[in-house]
Parts: sequence; structure tokens; C-alpha cells
Amino acid sequence: MITALRSACRSLPRPASAPAVILAAVFLLLGSVLPGPAARAQTAAGTTAMPAEKLPAGFRAATAKVNGTSLYYRTGGKGSAVLLLHGYAETGHMWLPVMAELAKRHTVIVPDLRGAGGSAKPAGGYDKKTMAQDVHALVAALGHDRAVVVGHDIGLMVAYAYAAQYPQETTKVVLMDAFLPGIGDWTTVWLLRDLWHFHFHGKTALALVKGRERIYFEHFWNDFAADPKRSLSEADRRFYAAAYAQPGGMRAGFEYFKAFEQDAKDFAGFGATKLAMPFLVLAGEKASGTFLIDQARLVAGNVDGQVVAGAGHWLMEEAPKTTIPALVAFVD
Repeated sequence: MITALRSACRSLPRPASAPAVILAAVFLLLGSVLPGPAARAQTAAGTTAMPAEKLPAGFRAATAKVNGTSLYYRTGGKGSAVLLLHGYAETGHMWLPVMAELAKRHTVIVPDLRGAGGSAKPAGGYDKKTMAQDVHALVAALGHDRAVVVGHDIGLMVAYAYAAQYPQETTKVVLMDAFLPGIGDWTTVWLLRDLWHFHFHGKTALALVKGRERIYFEHFWNDFAADPKRSLSEADRRFYAAAYAQPGGMRAGFEYFKAFEQDAKDFAGFGATKLAMPFLVLAGEKASGTFLIDQARLVAGNVDGQVVAGAGHWLMEEAPKTTIPALVAFVD
């Protein structure tokens, strides 16, 4: 798994002793990954409005005040609830390809997490325990007392925190490619020099990425893919860069990583009690490999793990023909 993660980040410079901020500054300011002219124009324009998106037929978008914050969400369908939680460098927009299929048999709820997209960007509350309370309150406000919870990347951490806090209200859990802070040998991932972005936050970091959001995110979209050509589309890259360029968007995103130490403490406590509901873990062969599957088996007793062959971190984009059918079959 460590080899796979290092391979995914192979294009980053790796000096023996450079701190994360210096490494990131070199990456951003010397242009180790530069977008084309159109992308530079987009970021230079300082887009602040949420970009528009076309929802599947039967879906609507709204905003709800829950748990002391405000969450933007999409919902459609009818039946038992399925909650889809996005990761970093994306928003709930990532789930568009699967929403209509799930809505044939379920009520699909797709929020932008606290700090992302169309949701509020408060000063705090970015520990995953609190973020899980946000989306649990949203599910309840929409009239559901049980849900299947699906999460990718940061969203999988929120999904686990949801299941651990509300086990009687969580019917199934899907975790998709990242890791669980505080569980097993998690610091092996957290402290990898290649994953410097976990430690890149604060005023200096914000100053470096201001107006360069697209350049910063290209690192994730390209280097964490098995093949950048199979990663996110140009349209999606523009969408997410604009979403995070909103006032407070980058600061909030950095807070997800800053909260990992608190998450580790919370998750270590949660992990003392194994969860009984079924888990599906989907992980990219060229990304987390079996690491997340092994972590899930430390915290849950009924885990089905699948390594998606040839895929990196962006499972929905890189391997939709494997990921979407596996997800739908498990939820159904």
C-alpha cells in the first residue's frame, strides 16, 4: 500500500529535509504542474459564485439549516435513504453519475459537506464527528430515521463517524479509497512525505493558493490517479476549482486535514466497539490498495473489501464500470 501511495505521488519533488510548506511553495510558485491558458484565466478571474450544475430528472437542490450550520444538498427518488458524501477537491457533484440509478429504488441525499461547495464555511467544526452530526441532522430533517451511508475520501471518514455515533440508524456503510485516522497503523499514511498536503494549512498556505486553486488541485486530480487521462474531466475540474475558490472555501478545505489529530482520538474511541452493519470497502489498486480494507476490519465485523484493478484514488471517474455497479448492488 505504501508503494502504491508513493507511486501515486511520483511527480512531486522529494528533498530529504524540506518541510511541507517549502515543498508546497515550490510546487505552486515554480509551476511544477501548470494548467493551460483557459484554466489560468479562470483562476485569475477569482470566481466566487457557486457554479451551476444540471441535476438528473426528478432531483432538486435546496439548503437546510442543521446543527448550527447551513448545508446545500440535492435529493431525489423515493424509498429508503441513501446518503452520498464527497471527498476533498470535489463536492457532492461527484455523485451525479450514480444518483439517477439509486433513485429508482431509494431516496438519494447528496449534500456538500460543511465548508464545501454551496454549504456554509464556518470557522470551526471540521472534525469528522461534528461533520457526521451535520449530515445526520439533514437526514432527519428530510424525514428519515435510517440510511445507507456512502463516503469517498474525507467523506468516508464522515461516513464512519456517522455509523459509529448512530449505529441503530445506519443500515449499511460504503467506504471508498482513503484511510481512517486513529485506526491501526494510520500514521504510516499520515506522515508520508509525498502526502504533504495533510500538513499544508494556515495563513501562508492560503496566501500561496489564492488565485491558484486550479493549479493546487491539479496535483490531486493528476498525481492520485493511476492515469491522469482517465481522471476528472475538464468540465469537472473547472467546476471544482470554482467551487473551492469561493470566499472561505480553501480555508475550510485545509481544516479537514488540520482536524486529523482530533479525528484520530475520536476514531480510536469509536473503534473500541466493532460495528455490526455490513460494510463495503472499494479501494484503488494504485492508491490505498488493501490498507483501507484492513482498517475497516478492525472497526467492523462484516466487511466486504474490493480492490478496483488498475484504478487510482478517483474511483467514480477512473473506473465507473466497476465502481458504480458494485455500489448500486451493495446498496440494493
